[in-house]
Amino acid sequence: MILQTYDKRLKLTNGDLQRLVKARKPQGIENKRAYLVGTGIAALTAACFLIRDAHMAGNKITFLEQLDISGGSLDGRCLGTRGYVARGGRETGEHFECLWDIWSSIPSAEDPEMSILDSYYYTNYDDPNYSNCRITQQQGKRYDDGKFNLTQEQVREIVKLCITQDEYLEGKTIADVFSDGLLHSDFWTYWRTMFAFENWHSALEMKLYLNRFIHHVGGLTNLSALRFTRYDQYNSIVKPMVKYLENHGCKFQYNTKVTDVDFKFAGNKKVACKIIAEDNYGNDKSIPLTENDLLFITNGSMTENSSYGDDHTPARLNSEQGGCWEMWKNIAKKSDDFGHPEVFCSDVEKSNWESCTITCHTDVVPKYIEKITKRSPYGGKVVTGGIVTCVDSAWLMSWTINRQGQYPEQPKNDVAVWVYGLFSNVEGDYVKKKMRDCTGKEITAEWLYHIGVPVDKIAELAESCTAVPVMMPYITAQFMPRKFGDRPFVVPHGAVNFAFIGQFAETLDKPGRDTVFTTEYSGRTAMEAVYVLCGVEKAVPEVFASRYDLRYLLNATVALLDGQKPKLPLNPLAKLKLARMIKGTDVEEMLRDFKII
Repeated sequence: MILQTYDKRLKLTNGDLQRLVKARKPQGIENKRAYLVGTGIAALTAACFLIRDAHMAGNKITFLEQLDISGGSLDGRCLGTRGYVARGGRETGEHFECLWDIWSSIPSAEDPEMSILDSYYYTNYDDPNYSNCRITQQQGKRYDDGKFNLTQEQVREIVKLCITQDEYLEGKTIADVFSDGLLHSDFWTYWRTMFAFENWHSALEMKLYLNRFIHHVGGLTNLSALRFTRYDQYNSIVKPMVKYLENHGCKFQYNTKVTDVDFKFAGNKKVACKIIAEDNYGNDKSIPLTENDLLFITNGSMTENSSYGDDHTPARLNSEQGGCWEMWKNIAKKSDDFGHPEVFCSDVEKSNWESCTITCHTDVVPKYIEKITKRSPYGGKVVTGGIVTCVDSAWLMSWTINRQGQYPEQPKNDVAVWVYGLFSNVEGDYVKKKMRDCTGKEITAEWLYHIGVPVDKIAELAESCTAVPVMMPYITAQFMPRKFGDRPFVVPHGAVNFAFIGQFAETLDKPGRDTVFTTEYSGRTAMEAVYVLCGVEKAVPEVFASRYDLRYLLNATVALLDGQKPKLPLNPLAKLKLARMIKGTDVEEMLRDFKII
């Protein structure tokens, strides 16, 4: 089935036919070259689609990266003597169709006989994800009961948001549409810490998330809906993609900063005609473009201006708007079709949080971890199964331990723990300092306090760990309240040879139903960009349409009510008439199957 889109050049499909067909070589592709700004998951995925589906020769593809390493926000590495660090982790679910499509064609780093997708699938097949404790309080005591504990009225609030037209939510915050009771519920603790939503973030993005993952609602309390790669995201995702691209001859030009793009406008036609760039020494590295040169622009970055600390140094909050933000601002001045970056990057107090990678070097701290998770942190299997939130933490601290060793070269006795706090500007409960002012050792001490280490042992056990804090001023910039037009379309109207990709581009599907802050969103923008600009004769898979499937809607409603039957706002006579109407029908059977009646 082919579906309607905003742009007639893009086709969407909800079946397997398009995915299974091998794309034919687009006419004239041998005369084109491609330049990609950035090496995040969107740019890497776009290049892979250029090679596989657009049949572009790899030696005609060039990346321009301001850092000295690929991967963008998908990082994970050892910073010399400071220890392991990852700025964040990316959760995935069942329906990331664009990524699954390209991952099925790229050899895995763990086993070259398998694809990235194969390795990912069997890792989770053999070791399914599940959390034994999602929320704690009072220094490591389990708080959650595996339920959302919502009232009937609060569930109706959620349902109302799910069906509100997008246009009515433009510029509104979550606090504008949810009651105070809902914002202090167990549901909101589960939700906000899993997805990193704040009360002041976009109500529209909240609606999109609810609808996008409505098929996963029942698995949110125990995180059984989630899947993870075997190793950190850099080793399991980025490295095999880079290797695939290098093997095809792609060029990676590191330490190259793109600051602007020149365009020619003629009527409705927009052509990128020059990349303005320089190296780390200020030398001009600009590149002239023709209409046969394709440009893929990663505009904006959630991890721009990340700063790193160590055991004895805090990570600094840097609110400068350089890098991707500077470039996007320069580009946006040239056309209203290129978006409004200031909407996303102008208030770092509402878009920052801090993470910290703590490495435990002895088996003493892991014993406290095991009391909470009911699993050994050693052995390469699921440990926390996702984040554990300390609900009474002033920082609203959460932490997670993925399969160990999380890094291929990690010593067998080490356990890498990822910690983050949504509120970086308030004092801790044990360490009376703002999280953003804390060293790695101090963040470690605060975490040890919240997992139940006795106060008189915290200082000693903190010395058995090393920590790397990371401050990210724009980490949730993509959640800031917005209006349509604030993000440019992947392929703007009239664009001939350029596209925007990543978290700050607007997908072309109608309605735009995918969610930012996911690797799938980056993959979708990449797929759309390549297919439209190159004329690939295949359709892009639509966002999984669970919100239109009555089965998922019924299941989610009952799950939100922890198994209770929803109380319909009908008088007794109306209920009686409705019961008579559906008696003996498939509707009655379905409602009974899902415990609605």
